[in-house]
Amino acid sequence: MERIVVIGAGPSGLGAGYHLAELGYDDFVVLEGSSGAGGLAASEVSRNGFTYDIGGHVLFSHFRYFDELFDRLLGDEYQELQRESWIWMHERFVPYPFQNNVKFLPRDVVVECLLGLIETQRAADGNGSHRPANFEELIYAQFGKGIAEQFMMPYNTKVWAHPPRMLGTGWIGERVAVVDLERVLRNVVLDRDDRSWGPNNTFKYPRHGGTGGLFARIVPFLEGHIRFGARAASVDVRRRRVVLEGGSDEPYDRLISTMPIDLLVDAIPDAPSEVREAARALRHSGSAIVGVGLRQPSPSKKCWIYFPEMNCPFYRVTYLSNYSPEVVPDAGTHYSLLCEVSRSPYKPVNLETIVDEVVDGLVATRMLKPEDRADIVDTHLIRREYTYPVPTPDRDRALAVIQPWLESRRIYSRGRFGSWKYEIGNMDHAVQMGVECVERLLFGKPETCFENRIVPKAEQRLGLAARPQPRRGERGSPARDDRARGEAHQPRSLNSAA
Repeated sequence: MERIVVIGAGPSGLGAGYHLAELGYDDFVVLEGSSGAGGLAASEVSRNGFTYDIGGHVLFSHFRYFDELFDRLLGDEYQELQRESWIWMHERFVPYPFQNNVKFLPRDVVVECLLGLIETQRAADGNGSHRPANFEELIYAQFGKGIAEQFMMPYNTKVWAHPPRMLGTGWIGERVAVVDLERVLRNVVLDRDDRSWGPNNTFKYPRHGGTGGLFARIVPFLEGHIRFGARAASVDVRRRRVVLEGGSDEPYDRLISTMPIDLLVDAIPDAPSEVREAARALRHSGSAIVGVGLRQPSPSKKCWIYFPEMNCPFYRVTYLSNYSPEVVPDAGTHYSLLCEVSRSPYKPVNLETIVDEVVDGLVATRMLKPEDRADIVDTHLIRREYTYPVPTPDRDRALAVIQPWLESRRIYSRGRFGSWKYEIGNMDHAVQMGVECVERLLFGKPETCFENRIVPKAEQRLGLAARPQPRRGERGSPARDDRARGEAHQPRSLNSAA
């Protein structure tokens, strides 16, 4: 039996560890540098008892395995919510998605957006073979100047913390809603609301512990196979050992790494120069996530709101306490907001002042009244250096150098930052990557998710139906279940990053 070492107890590492355990595979260990599980899907509890997620997560899925894992771990301890998402701009709320609801904007802006859309249709008819060279060109070509400059360009700059011209187009797929000009015109002329688009019209959320509550429930199944405070410092590919901070090491036959792939390459002294150069070409953004708790009942039933304008530092605010009453000390008298701010060298953020800037932004955008400042009873700052892997035009070329070299050394880099593919960066993708990597190593099965050949649940034939609970000492392939379960889910999207 080969020894499998997993670096990182985020969704992908936990998915790999859980699946190894449920298959009865005993010779493995999950190494986590921090004191808790969940990675970017973890949650933190503030000093005043408010729970905040590391970003605005919701639970929906492409994959039967993830659905069944969720059901098994949480039972009935979850909330199911109807999505209510909005965009705040021009001193008003516009329903999501933006392009289907431009009728809510000032009349002159409506005309600007419609004329831009009509012009893009004419241009497309006359030049159907032109392919945009980057995301900025795609935005203007698909949405027109009005929607581009009113929403798409400023919003995506705030999300990615990089100019859209620095992003490629190959990552987009279902992440960006296609514009239907006839639909947009009908909505404007007939004064019709259009809020149905999107993959997560309904979504689930753990009742206890925030999003991290789901992943914390995996840890007991890995008893004896997971180590916290075990941070990887380097990887010796010749001796096949993960060297930990403090000097101890863990031998491996196969290594599944979920740490950022650029840091992984940096941690391998023997990595050749072309691999190091490719890793240096990868770009990412970080975040400053600010939680704000108030001693008031929640004033709204909204789920989340997008902010493209520059009168606030955040690009999205979530009414987190609307997801579960357990994330605040008393849901009847308190509510909480989760405010996401991106940062990078192209968009620096002062971490010493960002909490005050966020509160000022909440007032400027009318999320709070000036007098509400007196009812703020909690603020909590979560800092992360790695939040979004930026899909630059040369990303795939870099990965085509890095990944084959790693695998030639029996290292499998998976997860949001291990794969460095935002398009498969949701929680369900990350768990599935861990599960499928194990299936490949043990049974030679293809990695459908990692290879970005995602098959909707209603058409899946992967046979990854999970067992009721892990049983050690028993090895075998997972039971097949070719039954279709409901309708296919699409990836999350906001005409942009989500």
